Amino acid sequence: MGFSDKLCLSLQTLRNPQSPAIICSPGLSLMEGGLYNRPVMIDFLSKLVQAETTTQTGELAAAKVISDEFALSGVKAQIDTWGQARANIWARVGSQGRKPALLFACHLDVVGPGDAPWKHPPFSGLQSDGRVYGRGATDMKGGIAAAVAAIRQIVDSGTSLAGDIVFAATAGEETDSSGADRFLAGRCELPEFAGVVIPEPTDFEIVTAHRGMLWIEISTKGKAAHGSTPHLGINAIGSARLLLNSLEKYQPRAEPHKLLGGCSMSINTIAGGKALNVVPDKCTIGIDFRTLPGQNHADILRDLRETFSKLKSADPRFEAEISIVRRVEPMETDPDSAFVRDFCAAVGTGETKAVGFTTDGPHFARLGTPVVIFGPGKPDICHKPDEYIEIADVERAVKYYRDIILKFLA
Repeated sequence: MGFSDKLCLSLQTLRNPQSPAIICSPGLSLMEGGLYNRPVMIDFLSKLVQAETTTQTGELAAAKVISDEFALSGVKAQIDTWGQARANIWARVGSQGRKPALLFACHLDVVGPGDAPWKHPPFSGLQSDGRVYGRGATDMKGGIAAAVAAIRQIVDSGTSLAGDIVFAATAGEETDSSGADRFLAGRCELPEFAGVVIPEPTDFEIVTAHRGMLWIEISTKGKAAHGSTPHLGINAIGSARLLLNSLEKYQPRAEPHKLLGGCSMSINTIAGGKALNVVPDKCTIGIDFRTLPGQNHADILRDLRETFSKLKSADPRFEAEISIVRRVEPMETDPDSAFVRDFCAAVGTGETKAVGFTTDGPHFARLGTPVVIFGPGKPDICHKPDEYIEIADVERAVKYYRDIILKFLA
């Protein structure tokens, strides 16, 4: 077989994982003297940033960019769409099937650019001074670009794998994890995995644990009345004030975690009233709890309802109800597991850590396999104006991901 006709490990669909690999021409090679073609990768990352994927726009544009990039190596990705331009994309590179597969689990969506001014347009994907600028460059399109590049390197090199590579990039991680849930709904068709790699920006630190999240809204109820006769109404903002006073000393019941510390609570939004001359009949408070492994979210809800009861005993006019906005369980992977030890060996470190932010990791942990969060980019750059990622870090991530694939699947 000539070099131009070398064996490519093609995508095999999740619905037919036993389909044979395809012998194909790799088309545009990513290899130049054994090194990755830098302009190809960076242009791909710029296109990903330019594909605006906020809640308002959906993720379909970025999914198409990834599909086109995989196609350059003969890998056919599948895009799953729903609603108004919501999208997941996944691909599966076939193998001999002698080892468990490896899953790279990414997210396509980004937070909005916000109202603060940007030096560069937030969706320009500008390449300047060794960086790519734009919303999502760090969180996490830099990680996506590196993972796709590493997979293409493996495919284009004709490397024979003993286990499959599965790539998934899903919708809604920043809001509701709807894409991860949708992808995992078909998990009966997925192969056995050695582990899951989530390319979130960790500045190349290996994260094996993070806190969970419980977002709730508490609405206090009142009775509307004219502003000139407030005694005829029940002021919902006044009820919210009583609740806020009670919550000042509230500490969720949970044993501190040795790595993650304690459970935190932050009251981050409040909205009430419709007009200056109307006694408000509703006031809503938004609370962000960050929870710990082993902590039960139901305990927090029970504590709050007990607080409502006490306030109502003191003032029969007090009424409140809770609605859950979002709930994500904490994640904790055993740092002494074989997968984590081998992962550490692949990237040349023996250390792991825990972080306070939340990812889709707990959703993918439902596969019953270890989850590791590891990727390029500094976490403190995320969600800020003039977000960027260093091109050198993306190139470094390509090498790491390639070495990880070879460690587990070659």
